[in-house]
Amino acid sequence: MTTNEDSPSEDNALDVSDLSVRYGRSITALHNVNLTVRDGEVVTLMGLNGAGKSTLARAITGLLPVQGGSITSGSIRSFGEALTNRSPRWIVRHGVAQTLEGRRIFGAMTVIENLEMGGSTVRGAELRANREQLLQLFPRLAERRDQAAGLLSGGEQQMLAVARALMSSPRLLVLDEPTLGLSPKLVTFVRDTIRAIQDSGTSVLLIEQNATMALSVADRGYVIEHSRIVHEDSAANLRADEGLQRLLLGLGKEDAA
Repeated sequence: MTTNEDSPSEDNALDVSDLSVRYGRSITALHNVNLTVRDGEVVTLMGLNGAGKSTLARAITGLLPVQGGSITSGSIRSFGEALTNRSPRWIVRHGVAQTLEGRRIFGAMTVIENLEMGGSTVRGAELRANREQLLQLFPRLAERRDQAAGLLSGGEQQMLAVARALMSSPRLLVLDEPTLGLSPKLVTFVRDTIRAIQDSGTSVLLIEQNATMALSVADRGYVIEHSRIVHEDSAANLRADEGLQRLLLGLGKEDAA
């Protein structure tokens, strides 16, 4: 296990320090978690179902109380500003956005209406510019701009979920299981989209079970097991870790090349 040598900094997109989260009185969902996303990085958090990945996402973006959870100790900061126990709207205004596991698009609304919901913290020319930029990034959505979102395919709904989160011009994007249920072709599209998001200047925390994809696009990675971070290293080193391959990748040595 590699330990985190980063200390909180106003230059970091995200600093999670000694964070513990509990549901109710007895269920510890996160225990002394430390995680850093430097400005401009893609960092992945990998783990099996129930390890605590989505709990961390909710804690970062202020959605934890909706699920009945609470932060019992530790802190969360983005570019030096404390996010701990802030409201979701305040956190979005500060520049942190999230796509939720399961997409959570508004099925009865059109593609354009979904995008504008995501841009509720921006106005006027910025809203219009963001919308057109994202329709260029996702031409499939442009083709279906007036279609009800509930009629989109699963891959198109995932595109819409990512585009909607980007409407607020975030400095940090938290992607929660963006490849869940997608075909290999669409997984590749998501990977390429993450690279484009990074190239645009947005930092990314990628929460994924698909470690093969995650480590192909990330700069660094963390592995969480039973509410604790158990591995942290560069993506290249994590890909070369045969024990991690057996745990998450299901690959033999010859497949990981």
